[in-house]
Amino acid sequence: MQRFKPSLHSLKPLLFIHRSLHHDTHLQNAGPLCSLLSSRSVIRFAGPDTIKFLQGLLTNDVRRFGEHPDEKLNTVPTPNMPSVSLSPMYAALLTPQGRFLYDLFLYKPPRPVEKLDPRGSGPGSGSDESVELFADVDRSVLDELLQIFKRYRLRSKVEIDNVAEDFSCWQCYGGKLSEKSSVAEEPEAASVGWGAGVDRSGESASHGSTPGWHWHKDPRLDCLGFRGIFPSGTTPPLVEADKETDEENYLLWRLEKGVAEGSTEISKGEAIPLEYNFVGLNAISFDKGCYVGQELIARTHHRGVIRKRLLPLKFLDNNGKEAEEKVAPGSEVIDTASRKKVGTVTTALGCLGMGVLRLDEAFKASSSLIIQGQEDVKVETRRPEWWPSDWFQEHQQHSAVA
Repeated sequence: MQRFKPSLHSLKPLLFIHRSLHHDTHLQNAGPLCSLLSSRSVIRFAGPDTIKFLQGLLTNDVRRFGEHPDEKLNTVPTPNMPSVSLSPMYAALLTPQGRFLYDLFLYKPPRPVEKLDPRGSGPGSGSDESVELFADVDRSVLDELLQIFKRYRLRSKVEIDNVAEDFSCWQCYGGKLSEKSSVAEEPEAASVGWGAGVDRSGESASHGSTPGWHWHKDPRLDCLGFRGIFPSGTTPPLVEADKETDEENYLLWRLEKGVAEGSTEISKGEAIPLEYNFVGLNAISFDKGCYVGQELIARTHHRGVIRKRLLPLKFLDNNGKEAEEKVAPGSEVIDTASRKKVGTVTTALGCLGMGVLRLDEAFKASSSLIIQGQEDVKVETRRPEWWPSDWFQEHQQHSAVA
């Protein structure tokens, strides 16, 4: 196991979960946990053309960030923290052929509650108002992502800056963390230490640091917890000394849920977003109009059947015990009876992994799956609880026709 290096953001003791305890039940009982996401960086977009620029590039509908926050906020302004903030958005940038390149979380920074306009009817807004957005992106591809955005910019009035030194990304997750839709709807989740009692001062503190940065419900799935961007050199609110943990545990949490993140786990230039469940992760809008790569996405979606999907995997030995550290990303999964390839492992850590597999083979009762060239490593597949029911029916109907 790679030795964890404590972050500069906190010198408090860290909670470690031993690799051998990486079972669903242990992570379910360990939460809530908070991790500094060293694998992610932050970039900033600013300028009057920001919304229009990103709208033509990304898979999700960025126009929402041009609207004023309303009563559906997922954070609550308080007397001590009078700021309002829209919930973040998950989206992807694709190749012109509709293959995955990069994923990103978009945030509109919090701002003070606006005063009424001169007529007293509500906050005013001008057409030339400059919009500022922050994006949480994969650190390993930061430089090339910045180059691509600047290449697409042309004459658009938008600044694109690397602010990785100024901001850091954090995730709060775990089995004991409330999965209700927002801090506003679940004030207990905003209490100091995530305890059972509601502390109103803690509720205010939970929203963010002095500049007003908030924890937000993860825009992909409730079960992934909360996510946020916070100024570097500070520890986010409600991160207790014994609840900060290695980012590796966040990866394990996602492996159990079958959720990939970043260009390392989602094959850059090759992955088809719908096979990586981007629709179920709220990353794609089918009503927004054209964007780069939109044609393949729309055609695949309307065709109605996705034959392969990203699944959570567990690796076992011949005795049914967990096979630790025996599988590498890129390994092929095959059916022992037909000897045909069923799919490929995309991510692996310990005895857990993810892979894009054919659904008709992955869930066939008679199937016995192993790793190609490793007859002693069996592959167990699982359908995530968050999957829509029709996804599971798709491959059953396809198998019946076949």
